[in-house]
Formats: sequence, structure tokens, C-alpha cells
Amino acid sequence: MEHEITAKGPLLDSQGRLREPGWAKTLILDYDRAAIKARNSRIKEWDYYCILAGDCVLALTIADNAYMGLLSASVLDLSAGTDATESVMTLMPMGKFGLPRNSAEGVTEAAAGGTKLRFEAKDGVRRLQFSWPTFCSKKAPRQARTSCCVPLPPDDAAAAKSGNASMVGLSGELVLTEKPARESMVIATPWSGAPHAFYYNQKINCQDVEGSFKFGNREFVLEKGKAFAVLDWGRGVWTWKNTWLWGSASGLAHFEGSKTPLSFGFNIGYGFGDTGAASENMVFVDGKAHKIGKLTIELDDRDFMKPWHAKSEDGRFDLVLTPTLDRAATSDFLILASIQHQVFGHWAGTVVLEDGKKIAVEGLLGFCEKVKNRW
Repeated sequence: MEHEITAKGPLLDSQGRLREPGWAKTLILDYDRAAIKARNSRIKEWDYYCILAGDCVLALTIADNAYMGLLSASVLDLSAGTDATESVMTLMPMGKFGLPRNSAEGVTEAAAGGTKLRFEAKDGVRRLQFSWPTFCSKKAPRQARTSCCVPLPPDDAAAAKSGNASMVGLSGELVLTEKPARESMVIATPWSGAPHAFYYNQKINCQDVEGSFKFGNREFVLEKGKAFAVLDWGRGVWTWKNTWLWGSASGLAHFEGSKTPLSFGFNIGYGFGDTGAASENMVFVDGKAHKIGKLTIELDDRDFMKPWHAKSEDGRFDLVLTPTLDRAATSDFLILASIQHQVFGHWAGTVVLEDGKKIAVEGLLGFCEKVKNRW
């Protein structure tokens, strides 16, 4: 039986250890950076937004990873099979980004090298503002590879050298709403053998998105009911070496036998510490969270473009991701390294709720990733 956290309180005890491992539907425990007893160099905090809108995907990240600050953006065109991803890194922020201690209120912002990202949360509304004049100025969007068995295709150097303005620059403003307040996935996870390590994480799926953004000379207008966002809000002290799998989707589905659309999404994953007390597997139907138990994600490590199959031990969650694009990235600095495969595509299958009702999932846009980090 997985442990549900139901009472408010501090996240950490007086010794800086996770006080109550488990899961919840709201950010019920209070995160306080000052209560951490581990070295500052091991603290990692981030806000990551992923917006799914038809064939378009936009991802924005602000992260304070102690020795390295990160501003990152990705624009994916699934119909064209292109991935435009840029990152700006800063040295040794060590908490100077001042990320909020909760996800409900506050401002997460950072600027570097002319790039500015600002995320504001207030009263159930999130406003994402971003300006990146040099986005993709040094390289053109990369065509996705069709198989991980072949090398990553090169950036279009000719297009980059030509200074093609149609591919340069990213800016916009998006408004995300979750009123009435949506239940979410929250998990407090320890690490075995590392008493001061923990991961406090919230995923808020199925947020409605409105607004627009420009990538080069192309404008994307996002409409409520057709664009959906997930927030990955993470705070914690991490161990050095980790491998995780994470899957997510937000959009519309329907009860089996009906075609009436429902707001539907899910969060699945493991590898983020010791999940003995609870897993982070959960589905969301019209804003309400439904817990799913432990599951496995089957994939082919030799070819990430083959289908990914996620199935829970009790069979209530059984979905297959058919990939469209592998947003792959590899970096290796000896002590620090990252191998990422974030695969976007469409999920299909069946989810059974606690009351026995079946959700039919067909062509639901989302992703699943496998990440190996030494960080």
C-alpha cells in the first residue's frame, strides 16, 4: 500500500531529513531551502513547462543546479520532424536564482546573455514570458533522426551561416489556467543510503493554454481547449548518478463507449530515488487525480523510435506511445554527463479508474523520456 500524505507540515525534520515519504494530490508539505543540511552544491531546483499544441511543442526551463544555472527552450515541429533547442548556462548560482518555495505563488525568473525567461504564478493563473533574440542564431533546427541506431543528423550549417531570419529568435507570452484548482501529482522521495538526499516534486497536468509566441518569422497562436501544459516543479538534494524514466501527456480522452471529450492526462515514472513508500504514477480526469500503482515502461534501448509500452502491475494503466520525434542530447564532461532521449508522439490504450470506469485514450499527444545523469 502506497502512503498518502494528508496532513500539512514541514518537508524536512530538524536534521534535514525527509520527514514523511509518500504521495499527495496537492503541494501539502512546506519546502524550505534553509532547512536543508546537505552541501549547497547538491541542491537542485527547477521549473519546467511543456506546452503541447497539435503538432507544436514548446518547452521552457529555469533551473538552479547549484554549480550550474540553466535557461533552456525547445520548439518542436512534429509534422516537419524538427527540433530547435538552445540553452544558456551560468556558473555557480548556488540559490541566487531565488526560485519560489512553492508552486502556487511567486516569480521564477532568470536572465543571461540577452535571454530572459519569467514565470509568474498567482491565483491559479501562470504567466510565461520569454525573450530570446539569438535563439537558433548559430544553428538551424535539426531534423529528427528516424532511429537511434544511426548518428544524430547534423544541424543545417548552410542555413545557419546564411543568417536566415525565419529561424532566429524566440519570444512570446502564454497564460496557463488551472481554475477550478486541479489536483496534481506530488511525491516526496528519499534516497537509500543518503539521509539528506530527497526529491520533492509536483506535476500539474492539463493546464489550459492561451496566447502566442514567435519563432523566427513564424507565429504560433495557442487556443484554449486545443493547447495544454504540464508544469514539472522540482526541488531537492540529488545523489550524483541517476537513471530515470518519465512519461506525461495532457489533452482530451473519453469514457469507453462515449465520444464526449474529457480533460485527461497522466504522469508516470521511476528512478527518482527510493519509491518504496510511493510511486508517482497518476491519471487526471476533469481535474481530479486518480492514483495508479507501480508500473514498468518497456522500450528498445537500441531504437528509441520503436513503441514504448507502459503498463501497471494491476493492469489498470496500459498505454503505448508511438514515437514521432526523439529529442536526443548527449554531453560528457567526465565527472558530469547527461544522455537524454525525450521521445514525443501519441499515446493510445486504456486506463481503468478505481470505480471500474474505462478511459479510452486515442492519439493523445505526449512524451516519455529516458535520462542518464551524472550531475
